[in-house]
Amino acid sequence: MPELPEVETARRGITPHIQGENVTEVIIRHPTLRWPIPGELTHQLPGQPLQSIQRRAKYLLLNFPSGTLILHLGMSGSLRILPKESAVEKHDHFDLVMANGLCLRLNDPRRFGAVLWSDDAIHSHPLIKTLGPEPLSDDFDGALLYQKSRKRNIAIKQFLMDNKVVVGVGNIYANESLFLCGIDPRRKAASINSVRYQRLATIVKQVLNEAIKQGGTTLKDFTQSDGKPGYFQQQLRVYGRAGEACPSCGKSIKQITQGQRSSFYCAHCQR
Repeated sequence: MPELPEVETARRGITPHIQGENVTEVIIRHPTLRWPIPGELTHQLPGQPLQSIQRRAKYLLLNFPSGTLILHLGMSGSLRILPKESAVEKHDHFDLVMANGLCLRLNDPRRFGAVLWSDDAIHSHPLIKTLGPEPLSDDFDGALLYQKSRKRNIAIKQFLMDNKVVVGVGNIYANESLFLCGIDPRRKAASINSVRYQRLATIVKQVLNEAIKQGGTTLKDFTQSDGKPGYFQQQLRVYGRAGEACPSCGKSIKQITQGQRSSFYCAHCQR
């Protein structure tokens, strides 16, 4: 599943090619994604300039004079910048065709992604208004984590992945951050003190920034016709490495299931 660094990489990859351009055509091939793609986009967007592209959590927000186009990549979605006449593939569901001859194309084999429209202020949209702070912003720090964790008896990993606490810390990055911070993913959120939360917030920022930086080396893939999404390659320390040696102590990395998601940790290094 694309997580925050992948979505931010996508935003940075597509922005130079389509921001500031006028829409000439909207093509909806398969409207049945997670929610139906609004059919009125085909006559509402042509002629409008794409003013800016922002990211909120894992949502991409394409801002136009009359409102905001909301994109979500779901479980398997990817975005490509292609010449508008490029051959259409099986799972290409949506094209935003621009005046410079390029199109933004959404490919989503599992159809859990979304293309939605909002006429109103985006911060009031039902999908946006309940989201917690961005993890790379000044609004996210150890004090916030400590305050929100009081009397919370859920495991710290599930707490860290709660989008009402902080957005975009997906499964991979929660595992990696907790390992680097030496915190057992099974520990109750309320049992962790403010000093450790301050370190955890710092580590989360570092892990996400590292992933985004690595993703930036493959931005050229967004202009290729082979459909490579440009996701970064990273050296994961514990995620997906069950049974392998811990990079710190050499003991075996363990795997458990928490909230239907796999957790990977070192029982020796994480307490």
